Parts: sequence; C-alpha cells; structure tokens
Amino acid sequence: MLSSPLRTSVIGSYPFPSWLEFASQHLAEFGRSDVSEIQDDAVIAAIHDQVGAGLDVITDGEQTRLDFNLSFYGYLEGITLEAASPRRFGPPAHDQRGKHAITGELRAPRGLGVVEEFKRLQRLAPAGPTLKASVPGPYTLSGRLLPNAQYADRWAVTEALLPFVRQELINLVAAGCREVSVDEPSMSCYAYREDPRRFVDIFNRTVEPIAGKTRVCTHLCFGNYKGRAIAPRQVAPMFPAFLDFKADEMHVEMASREFAEIELIAQIARRMDAAVGIVDVKSYYVETPEHIADRVRLCLKHAPADRLVFAPDCGLSQTARWAAQPKLKNMVAGIGLVKKELGL
Repeated sequence: MLSSPLRTSVIGSYPFPSWLEFASQHLAEFGRSDVSEIQDDAVIAAIHDQVGAGLDVITDGEQTRLDFNLSFYGYLEGITLEAASPRRFGPPAHDQRGKHAITGELRAPRGLGVVEEFKRLQRLAPAGPTLKASVPGPYTLSGRLLPNAQYADRWAVTEALLPFVRQELINLVAAGCREVSVDEPSMSCYAYREDPRRFVDIFNRTVEPIAGKTRVCTHLCFGNYKGRAIAPRQVAPMFPAFLDFKADEMHVEMASREFAEIELIAQIARRMDAAVGIVDVKSYYVETPEHIADRVRLCLKHAPADRLVFAPDCGLSQTARWAAQPKLKNMVAGIGLVKKELGL
C-alpha cells in the first residue's frame, strides 16, 4: 500500500505563526483580499517548514482553521454558536471550549470548507510531496453540539452530520485529493466506555464512497487540547474492533506513552499500514535523530518496513513552532539513518 517503506507524514495541523495568531484575533481590521493574502501566506509558511524537513506527505497545516474541528461549525446551519468560553480562567481544559446549541435542522449547504483548503494547498505546494487533506469524522464533529428534542443524543447528532462529511470526502476525491485522513480521536478516547463496533459502523459508512478511490487514513489519539489527554491512554479497548475500519492507514499515538502497547502495531500491519506516532507533541524535549532511529528500530521488531509510516503523535498545532520545526527535521533525519542501514 505504501509508495515507499518507512514513509514520513504528519497528522494535519501545524503551529500558527505569531502574526497569524494576532491577525485571527483582529479580522475585523482586514479586508477580504487582506484575509485571502493572510491565508495564502500562512499555508506557504506551513508548507515551507514541512518541505524543509523532507517529509514524504504534507498538509496545509490547517492554517485557515481556528481549531482542529471548531471552525467547521461555521459551515453548519441550524446551530447557534456559543459567543464566549464558559470558563476563561484556571488550568486549560476542554470545558473552556464550550458547546453550541442546535436550534433547527442541521444542514451544510456550503460543504465543510475542506475542498477549498485542499485546492489552496494544490496551488501553493511544490511538486514532489504527497498532499493530504484531513477531515474530522462525524462522531468527533458531534462532540461540541448539544442534543435537543430533534436530535436526542450524540449518536443522533452524529447520524445527522455523517452525510455532510461523506459528501465532503466525495468532493475532495473529485478535486484530485489522493490521500485523506478521516480523523476520529473521539472514537479512540471513548472506546473504553462505548461499543467499539458501533464506531466501526459509523466510520465505514462515512468513508464508503471513497474507499478504493483514494488513500484513506485515520488518526486515533487520546486528546491534545493544550497538550492534555482526556481519556485512558490505552489502545487495547479499540481492538480488535477497530481493525475492521475500511482504511489504508491507521495512526496510533505512541511517543507520549513511551511506546506502551507497541506490540499492537503488528495487528494493524496485518490489515493496513501502521502509522506510528514517533514524536511527542506534548513534550518540549526535541528528539534527536539518533533517538528517533532507536524508536524506528523498535517498531521494526513488530511490523515490516513496507507497512510502517511515521508521524508525530498528533497534529502540531499545540506545539510552539520553534520546537515543531526541529522535531520534524529530526524525525525525518532519524528515519533516514535507519533507511541507510536497511539499504532503502
């Protein structure tokens, strides 16, 4: 399934440059053309860092999103966006993000905006790296919407969102996207308390129209808002059910957990490519190439090179850019050391 063994990739997000953080908080001061220029420049910066690191797969860094999935709610009709964070002080946690009320029938007449993001990436990226788009799955996307009389629970909200995500995926493939990540971290966070087979059914129905037409990836982690996890950090509750995902690549968070349960990537590799989180995005320790190489050798004890992909544990948006840059460079350099040993 791989274009090359020991492939290097990223999950999706990348740190905002400081000027983008400032601009996003003062958008009213900019004109429409100014905003378009800001968006292009931010994506160019993300591309620059990823290409400079030597990655096989790059994204737009999700530079035009306010958050991994919060910005998608701006495309939905039938909700009222919460005006302010419900808790503004104290240690960072998910309750500072708040939830949005559903006020009518959920609709997404303009799509979810990912196709426009991908077309911008196509326009700005150099030839060479594979271009990947990332889309939150419907269960994860449902997490910040409050059920009501029409949508009785999170499952009902998920079912309402599923056709929107599915159509976005269809449109991405039509736009030429050859690799797409349908990210469902909420599934991995709650697999310990919910029926994992139900998650498999939701995922597979979401990707069904594009399976076999593009490389389908998924990202499973334990939460990373402000660098904090929100779930028991164990892969085991997801298995064996999640092995039935209709995916070509499954990414699991390993580095921040000191490679606990690394043996489970053998099960993934028997069904699809195993993408291993080999860089800890929750730590400001910058892994050396030699340290990365040791981690790659560990993974090779459990899965063959032609089934392994390497990436950070999660998106890098919660990691300062000064650390994200060398982490990516050292990741690629360390994997390069092992490739040389193997004659790849």
